[in-house]
Amino acid sequence: MLIDFFLHLRAARLPVSINELLTLLEALQSEVIQPSLEDFYFLARTCLIKDETRFDRYDQAFGEYVRGLAAGTPELRDIPAEWFRQQLQRRLSAEELARLEKLGWERLMEELRKRLLEQDGAHHGGSKWIGSGGTSPFGHGGAHPEGIRIGGPSRGNRGAVKVWEARAYRDYDDQVELGTRNIQLALRRLRRFAREGGELELDLPDTIRSTARNAGHLDLKLVPERRNRVKVLMLLDVGGTMDEHVAAVEELFSAARTQFQHLHFYYFHNCVYDQLWRSNRRRHSERFETRDILRKYNRDYKLVFVGDATMSPYEVLQAHGSVEYDNVEPGAAWLQRLAAQFPQFAWINPEPEALWPYRQSISIIRQLLAGRMYPLTLEGLTRAMRVLAR
Repeated sequence: MLIDFFLHLRAARLPVSINELLTLLEALQSEVIQPSLEDFYFLARTCLIKDETRFDRYDQAFGEYVRGLAAGTPELRDIPAEWFRQQLQRRLSAEELARLEKLGWERLMEELRKRLLEQDGAHHGGSKWIGSGGTSPFGHGGAHPEGIRIGGPSRGNRGAVKVWEARAYRDYDDQVELGTRNIQLALRRLRRFAREGGELELDLPDTIRSTARNAGHLDLKLVPERRNRVKVLMLLDVGGTMDEHVAAVEELFSAARTQFQHLHFYYFHNCVYDQLWRSNRRRHSERFETRDILRKYNRDYKLVFVGDATMSPYEVLQAHGSVEYDNVEPGAAWLQRLAAQFPQFAWINPEPEALWPYRQSISIIRQLLAGRMYPLTLEGLTRAMRVLAR
């Protein structure tokens, strides 16, 4: 097994030698660790990897090797009840789905008003009334390509242009223990150091020179601490389709908190409108006017949007088009105001870049922001930091 593990690391282009493998074998024979996968991971890394810049590649290779071992071991699993529920949902053919026409914003709202006035009970599986399942554009769990979701779960086709329910979002955690340091390394491109504050940091070269001039008597020289002066305003999309990207966004958020001393953040859902918030638990009671934020922060702030930009096009282009908020102005107006106030801006998108051409809302937002949308990858972050550093 250890020979296979050793060869797997070599195949991953890690410079491990026979001597290091023998060291690992000797440590295992001496029983310096408990028989656990986690202890073996750290022992093997200590014995085999001498350069900490290769830790990330070791993590990837170790994970691939362990997953390969697990895949070869059959495991009995309970079939989740959700699988049975999905199988019971009404299945429609491609021809039936093609016949479901989008009504458009005005007609969709007018039809909803009619249903609310006419309907007198619960309905399930139909094509007209507000209910669950079926092909009606009103209700939840149905297959219509564009509709209004009222309570209940989504079927997963992302076709709702409005959602009426009490939606609870979770704040992103900025204390996540990062599994990789590469995000931090990418963000370091956006740094501009200056010495500020009191004299708290030892100036070693000047101390040596001064001590030498002082006949060997120690003469300490202090300088102000060196700080990153870059100021960042981060607007984070939360909830809905962003639930799929929580882990990646939390890593980015946590890395940003460690790299930028002057970091201010606010939340929005899908698109920016006239109000933002700092805490998702209090998002209905403690909101901040976007106009006030435009006035509060100077033009030297770097503006970073983080979101998958996946929504109904009405949410960007239509007044009152927000999926859960009666916005007076379309989201496009607020995006343009923010871009005008903060010339150095970028949108970081965790959605795979290969899917962008299939999301109409992504194309709209990219056009509004002059193409400054970058994927949440190391290469994408590097490009975004290069644009923000101009």
